[in-house]
Amino acid sequence: MKKILFISSEVHPLIKTGGLADVAGSLPIALAELGQEVRILMPKYQALKLEQEVEYRCTLRVNNRDVNILETRLPGSGVIVWLVDCPEYFDTPGNPYTDEFGNAWENSAARFSLFCRIAVEVSQNRAHLDWKADIAHCNDWQSGLVPALLTLEPHRPSTVFTIHNMAYQGLFPEATYIELNLPGQLWNPGALEFHDLLSFIKGGIACADHITTVSPTYALEIQTADYGYGLEGLLHHRHHELNGIINGIDVEVWNPETDPRIAQNYGIDSLAKKAGNKAALQQHFSLPEEPATPLIGLIGRLVDQKGIDLVIDCLDELINYPVQFVLLGSGEKGFEHRLKNLSYLYPDKISVSIGYNEDLAHMIEAGSDMFLMPSRFEPCGLNQLYSQRYGTLPIVRKTGGLTDTVVDAMPDTIKDKTASGFVFEEPTAGAMLETIKRAILLYTNKRSWQQIQKNAMRKDFSWQQSAQQYLNLYNSL
Repeated sequence: MKKILFISSEVHPLIKTGGLADVAGSLPIALAELGQEVRILMPKYQALKLEQEVEYRCTLRVNNRDVNILETRLPGSGVIVWLVDCPEYFDTPGNPYTDEFGNAWENSAARFSLFCRIAVEVSQNRAHLDWKADIAHCNDWQSGLVPALLTLEPHRPSTVFTIHNMAYQGLFPEATYIELNLPGQLWNPGALEFHDLLSFIKGGIACADHITTVSPTYALEIQTADYGYGLEGLLHHRHHELNGIINGIDVEVWNPETDPRIAQNYGIDSLAKKAGNKAALQQHFSLPEEPATPLIGLIGRLVDQKGIDLVIDCLDELINYPVQFVLLGSGEKGFEHRLKNLSYLYPDKISVSIGYNEDLAHMIEAGSDMFLMPSRFEPCGLNQLYSQRYGTLPIVRKTGGLTDTVVDAMPDTIKDKTASGFVFEEPTAGAMLETIKRAILLYTNKRSWQQIQKNAMRKDFSWQQSAQQYLNLYNSL
């Protein structure tokens, strides 16, 4: 049995801004089910949704500050969560990275360097918690200082650093390094220095015993200039200690047979009932209730990374085909306005809901025939996994985790029953439109379509598989 300290800046359902929270809320539970002793460490933000009891455990003095450690449980599990309570840094309105007005915190470096220092104390059993970690599992730049700081400790735990998205690096001026009172010996290109800047993520990549990312293809992509953001050389240098493990999904929450948020439950042997969800979705979005018209769904952040501009560029042409399109998401105001305008122009074809709504997300996954994910890059992606589980065939770009989890419907893959969606290569509106047309054409062949739905629904995207891969990794360190 390993003692694992799982260090994350966000954990679902306590607080969430993105996919990291989903991993941090699921992987520790799956590891505990495999018999490991897991503790989650996260900051005590003002916005935390705390349902369980919270009790005071101890106070630590770190970098001239008194910091409390509080203890609670991850909802729906027995996994212990230790909260780093420093009101000056974390008891403020907003989310982990931005204030209530959406501006990045000016003291981000101070907040997360304190968090990393506490993680080191806890992992080394210097926090009066009577617990010493065998593994410190760090996630993204907010915990990147932990592997670096632990290199200075004589009897330290093994360190794993997981990259969920290379685009966010935690870069700060050299002056910040001095202000943070960090150890002088870590200010070098082999640790925290990146072109005269302090780089939190580099600390994790350069100093961790092993680096993982959230899909095998993304692990290769980040070793190239297009995806490595200046760190591709270091990542390539460490490729022997770098691998990709696909994220799992919560198969209890995302299960069409029991999902309470959808109009009609259905399964692999009752696919005909999926039609009830399509009718409910068309009703919700005020679209004509046409069972035979393919309905394409999209849920996501409306930003360049997600290829939303490609969708906007091809919608004018797409509406010439027998198809309906629904979208749920928010992001750049320009994209929001253009999508809204298209929905006013073509009210029988396009419907757009700006914002985020968990119930509606489930309705779209269950009610759509196809799910569009034209990402420019996608470290793992979760919606293409949910979609396959719901027999909603994903149309994705060939990148990152999308490559690893969706098998393109081609004559050979249809024949050998591995096809589970549609894949296009180039990030262009033309390439995407051709692939959507290919999907619409196959949709008219009910027998083939149903077979591909069943292939997709049979795939196992549970956390058990991923957790076992992480456990094998811990055991090898």
